[in-house]
Amino acid sequence: MPGPNIIATELAGADTAATAVIDAPLGLGKTTRQAAFNFVAGLAILFALWWLGIELLARSSSTAYFASFGPLPALRAMGGMWRSGQIQSAVWSSGWRLATGLLIAIAVGAPIGVLIGRVRIFRELSNAPFQLLRMISPLSWEPIAVIVFIGWDSAIIFLITIAAVWPVIFSTAAGLAKVDPNWFKVARNLGASRWQILTQIIVRAITFDVLTGLRLALGVAWIVLVPAEFFGVTSGLGYSIENARESINYDQLMAMVLVVGAIGYLLDGCIVQLIRRYGWQRHS
Repeated sequence: MPGPNIIATELAGADTAATAVIDAPLGLGKTTRQAAFNFVAGLAILFALWWLGIELLARSSSTAYFASFGPLPALRAMGGMWRSGQIQSAVWSSGWRLATGLLIAIAVGAPIGVLIGRVRIFRELSNAPFQLLRMISPLSWEPIAVIVFIGWDSAIIFLITIAAVWPVIFSTAAGLAKVDPNWFKVARNLGASRWQILTQIIVRAITFDVLTGLRLALGVAWIVLVPAEFFGVTSGLGYSIENARESINYDQLMAMVLVVGAIGYLLDGCIVQLIRRYGWQRHS
């Protein structure tokens, strides 16, 4: 039926400012050469400051052990850990925990966000309890999660879910709040079914906001994941960092910190590409 599709195409001309916010951090519109130069130069400055700070600290005999925290020892340790498979094993363990938690957060958060955006009584009743729960630090739930869940893996997945679900919920609700109610009226007048309204209007309208919320959720979940793995498990990125600290292998500790930062950066970049690919603002 053409009606809902016609309405959906109107989404292409709206909210171009949101696209600019997503594109700006990665320098969309610049030449590839300039973007590559900025990327390399920024990392070079970061590593130079890192090296300089460690050099200054290591000059004193009381803090000479800080030399192991430098970029060169970390990179050498990273090579050895990669060859031994330690990094791959840690990434796999943390990755499936993160993916499971995010999938649960999306499966729970997106429908709740739709209810908040479409049902006024649900929005009013849920506002206070949701805002209260949202402000509780996800790691505050760790003692309770350990008691409730049988294994540490389940507890960590719960912590990731409770951290990631709120950005998904409120981003989805915000996306629906921006949809003109007249679109729904016109769609119904044209004979659109509820399924067509859902797939042709609601889903298309909130895709950008859901993916933006997923980007925020990923950042929060990634921050929660590492400290959640400090205790109770024998695998993962957090465990590798804690194990390196306990064994006084500070070069390996910094190597894993670099791995955490690099993977987080890559994951965020993947979400940005999804936003550009599937967000309806791509047409504007």
